[in-house]
Amino acid sequence: MYKEKVTWTHHWGDKTFSFRTTRNQSFRFNAGEFAMVGLELEGKNILRAYSVASAPWEEELEWLSVKVQDGELTSRLQHLKEGDEVILQPKCVGTLRNDALTGGNVVWMLATGTGLAPFMSLVRDIDTIERWDKIMLVHSVRNREELAYNHELTRKFVGTELFEILHNTLEYVPIITGEGDKRITAQLESGDLAVDPKQDKIMICGNMQFNEDVMAWCDSKGMSEGTLRTPGEYVYERAFVEK
Repeated sequence: MYKEKVTWTHHWGDKTFSFRTTRNQSFRFNAGEFAMVGLELEGKNILRAYSVASAPWEEELEWLSVKVQDGELTSRLQHLKEGDEVILQPKCVGTLRNDALTGGNVVWMLATGTGLAPFMSLVRDIDTIERWDKIMLVHSVRNREELAYNHELTRKFVGTELFEILHNTLEYVPIITGEGDKRITAQLESGDLAVDPKQDKIMICGNMQFNEDVMAWCDSKGMSEGTLRTPGEYVYERAFVEK
């Protein structure tokens, strides 16, 4: 078990927040994977699955979390401040991997809420950028304040080295259902999201109902679920911060 120090926090609104921690030199992960992160409370380790939001090449680790007022972990985690300590299991796993998808030119990353986290890691990963000609990142939230990383994504990381290699590759589509935007699933059905199921690939990360609905759409189009052992046309993540 690693113990890491909090170096930065940012609250996007009443429902979500991000934080960064130090990174043990031995900690390794692939973009899109998650780790067990939490706190030690009264001698007990309380851990939940969190997708790493930072890229594998970054010196610090970044995480995106919901705030659950009666959650065993997040009710406490949301009060983190610089210098506080979190615990982290060294092993990372996950299904949102480029290697779990068959070849293609376009990948759609479909997220709701904090399901954005693994895609923040993936879009900043050199392997991802080199793999796809076009990255379509669609993030759906209820309220505008929940559009975490909206500034960076809208501007395609302008001012960083990533801008030069991402500005022609990344397309960011924010969806705010509380302002009348149709849900991702509805836009898939209507064709507003112009996914070509015969050629494009899909990554899915959100709540269980969202995952199941998008998977059902993929299945209805003849797309196959991919794994690292048997790559396919779509993948989804099963881990959640709070159930």
